[in-house]
This record gives sequence, structure tokens and C-alpha cells, in this order.
Amino acid sequence: MDRWTQSGTHPSNDHCADGHGTASLTASLPPNTGAPEMETRRLGRTGHHSSVAILGGAAFATDSPETAKPFLAAALAAGINHLDIAPGYGLAERAVGPHLPALRERLFIADKTGETERDRARERLDKTLTRLQIDQLDLYQAHGVTSIDELDRRAEAFEMILDAREQGLTRFIGITGHDLGAPRAHLEAIRRYDVDTVMLPVYPRVWADPVYRADAEVLLEECAAHDVGVMAIKAVAWRPWGDRRPDAMTWYEPHRTDEGIERGVRFALSTPGIHAFCTPSDPETARRAIGAAAHFAPLSDDERTAVAEDAGGDELIFPLAGKAVSPWR
Repeated sequence: MDRWTQSGTHPSNDHCADGHGTASLTASLPPNTGAPEMETRRLGRTGHHSSVAILGGAAFATDSPETAKPFLAAALAAGINHLDIAPGYGLAERAVGPHLPALRERLFIADKTGETERDRARERLDKTLTRLQIDQLDLYQAHGVTSIDELDRRAEAFEMILDAREQGLTRFIGITGHDLGAPRAHLEAIRRYDVDTVMLPVYPRVWADPVYRADAEVLLEECAAHDVGVMAIKAVAWRPWGDRRPDAMTWYEPHRTDEGIERGVRFALSTPGIHAFCTPSDPETARRAIGAAAHFAPLSDDERTAVAEDAGGDELIFPLAGKAVSPWR
């Protein structure tokens, strides 16, 4: 899409010599009417109509406020209205935070915690709010829960997350996880904690796994019954790096061709019950995924089946055990 530069991993930041540049960032954006080319969908009971592409904050992991500015501005200009970020994503909170007060009415802001202890989780939340320079999150999520055992270990943290919702520090609560056990863990979380959203892997190869797909479809049915918002991750994942040298900021190898990226985005967004997908941590891949989302056309059921079958010969990026996973990838 023409709003995105084609050189480098971020759009050019030559014009960012004005400190954090928040005022000029908002001045450069169109009125708050939404970009017509980016579809939005209601994110379950949150009531928010999220852009089908959610801006993954991990793409800002090595940024400063100055270098984050052009990518953030371009994403909003493309129609994105939902940011997903976490304290474990390198420098992302510090990089994006100075821009958020001026953008607060335009962005649904979601953050996460991977803590297990109540006090540490509250400490982490306070730091997050300070870094993001806001008083309230829209969504606070338990980060990286992929098994019932892990859900059990998060009991104290979930108490704090529930308290944060009660105290108005977050409007909604959710759970995320990227591994094969995520659907079962998230299903149990809905039953225990009445979470408002879930975020789990949806990409062609993992959907070709019959056990994962069956578990995910049960979860999606439960989410629909309780009006829980559902977000996909790993939409453009391809395979593990294996012996290949990583040349993208992701712990798995993403698709590189426009066709592969578009196919992954279309597959995720055409999966019944999915409201949006989170863009990957590699800035260039994220840029191209946003472009694909802006021109999204749904796949038919037969087309989705064929895409999953075609991906069946690829190696799964899961399970995570034994893989060198960067904290922000």
C-alpha cells in the first residue's frame, strides 16, 4: 500500500527531529473517521470495533520514541486502531509511550503480564501505566499461558488482574498464549475467570493439526457463546528456522512472499470466530501484513480447507520446548 515506504524495516524517520514528535504525529494523521480500506470487527463483549490488523508492539522492541514515530503514524493512517504491547517486548513500552496521550482516543490499548505472583504483577502493571503515560488500559492480559498447569501457576496474578478491572485500571481482561496447549488453557480460563478476550495461534499449518484444530474449534464455540473477543497470532508463520540463520525479528521463519503473507492473513481472518490478528514482531513483515489486511478478501470454506491441506507438509513451529525464543518475538 502506498502509505508504506519500501526501503528499510521502518518508514523513513528523517523528519523526526522534533523531540518525541507527538503533536506532529497527530497532525499528520487523517481525521478520526477511520480509514475506509481497513475492515473493523466487534471484539466480543468489549464492544470495541477493532481493525482486523492489530499493531503488534513487539515490532518496536529496539526502537526509541523518535524511531517508533513513523511506523506508528503509518499504521494509524492505514486504519489500525488497536495496539497490543507488553513489558517483555524490549524497549517497546518506552518507545511508544510518549506518543500515546495524544492518541488515546484513537487507540484501543492492550498490554500483558507474564508474572505469577500477585505483588510482582501489580508492580509490573504500575510500571506499564507509567511507561505508556496513561491511567487506564483497555485490555490487560495474562501473557503466554499455554497449559492448565501454567494457568494454575497464574492464580495470584489473575487475582490482581481481576482487581485491576474492578479498580478501573483496565476496562477488560484477557489471556494469550502461543503453543499447542493454548486452546485448552484458554477454555479453562474462560470458565474460571470470565475473561473478555483470548489470543491464540491461527495459521494454516497449525490448523492442519487435527488435535489443535479440534481444541481451537471448541474454544471458538465457547467464545461465541459468551461473547468473548478472539484474536489470532502467528498468521504469517511458515516454519521453524532449523539450521537456517534467522534474518527476521521472529523466533519462527515467517512467509516472505506477498502471496504467502496474504494467504496467511486471509486464512486467519476467514476462520469463523476470529475477530482480528496481531501483526508479527518483524517490522518489515508487519508492514506487509498490514497491507494484506487493508485489502482483505475472505476465503471460502473450500479455499480454507485447501490452504490448510497444502500447508500440512510444512514443519510446525510448535511446540516451543527446545526452541530459542526471544522474549519479544
